[in-house]
Amino acid sequence: MEKKPFWIRSKFVANDKFVRVIKTLKQLNLHTVCVEAKCPNLGECWGHGTATFLILGDICTRRCKFCATKTGNPHGIIDYDEPERVLKAVEEMNLDYVVITSVTRDDLEDQGAEIYAKTVRLIKSKYPNILVEVLVPDLRANPEHIKKIIDSGVDVFAHNVEVVERLTPEIRDRRASFETSLRTLKIAKSIKPDLYTKSGLMVGLGETKDEIIDTMKRLREIKVNFLTIGQYLRPSMKHAPVIKYYTPEEFKEFEKIGLRMGFDYVASGPLVRSSYRAGEFYVKSLSGKSS
Repeated sequence: MEKKPFWIRSKFVANDKFVRVIKTLKQLNLHTVCVEAKCPNLGECWGHGTATFLILGDICTRRCKFCATKTGNPHGIIDYDEPERVLKAVEEMNLDYVVITSVTRDDLEDQGAEIYAKTVRLIKSKYPNILVEVLVPDLRANPEHIKKIIDSGVDVFAHNVEVVERLTPEIRDRRASFETSLRTLKIAKSIKPDLYTKSGLMVGLGETKDEIIDTMKRLREIKVNFLTIGQYLRPSMKHAPVIKYYTPEEFKEFEKIGLRMGFDYVASGPLVRSSYRAGEFYVKSLSGKSS
């Protein structure tokens, strides 16, 4: 594969806010997906005092070929104080939009749903005006687990399909499936029809343009509101290779196609990730604007 094109350049902002985020996370012993997944926007987001909290530890029970997160067996260990520390971090970072995600915990009977719910309830009980987005694993498409998280008061329920259906068996863990991901999102919308749902797609792994558009259509069929599309970047030589680097113009085209389909917003760009500028896009969607 050719070297990264010039437009694949992440921003690094080492200002006072960046230092404060590092200090806060270290003191509270919290993980972020920013670090675990080697997000290219880490410097930019942290520099603006924003982070996506990674709960339920930092060991994932699944092994996907695109992800840099540690994998293994957490042996059912749960840190029950983690929700309180997330709340403390939210306070110290003075956030008004919080994104909570996690590793996949197949070793837990409820897939970690109770810890998600407890974290959201703590934030909402003390700061009801803070918007909370959850980016959850597939939860095995279990309606009970999904409802528990939704009932905690989330504003946005997100789950990523990650890649087009054809590439799912090759790129995602064998326990994941495209249909399970769609069911998880569909169940969430059926439980609370006015809830905003969101999904994300990586490109550059060998999919075709038609497959990308078909994926977008299938997400709209189940009334997903928000969509993110970003360039896959290989975390290491052990991970799946990049087959194609899409141009900014191609990403812009996907954005226009998605908006015509009826998504409330489409964030599509080389360095776009699931939670990148999530609060900004959410607010713009409510005001009838797209970005």
